[in-house]
Amino acid sequence: MLNAAARQTLEAMMKSGYEFQSEFARSYVAKGLEEGLEQGLLEAKAQGVLAVLEARGLEVPAEVRERVLASTDLAELDRWIRRAAAVTDARELLATTGS
Repeated sequence: MLNAAARQTLEAMMKSGYEFQSEFARSYVAKGLEEGLEQGLLEAKAQGVLAVLEARGLEVPAEVRERVLASTDLAELDRWIRRAAAVTDARELLATTGS
C-alpha cells in the first residue's frame, strides 16, 4: 500500500541489518541463538547415531529411532554414536550398561 519511494526506503532500512539497542533485547536474541545452536547440535548428533546404524546395515526399529531423535542430552548422544559403531542390533544401543 506504500508508494514506490516509501517502499524502497523501507526495504533499504530492512536490508541494513537492524541491531537491538537495549541490553534486554540483545540478551534475549543471544539466548535464542544459543538455544537454536544447541537444538541444531542435538538434531545433528541424533541423525549421526541413526546414520552410523544404517550405514552398518542394521535395521533401526521405530522405538529406537524415536528415542534417539527425542534425546536432549548431548553426552548421551555422544555415547550412542560410539556404541552405534559396535552394536550388533540397534536395540542394544538403548540397553543400559553404565557407559
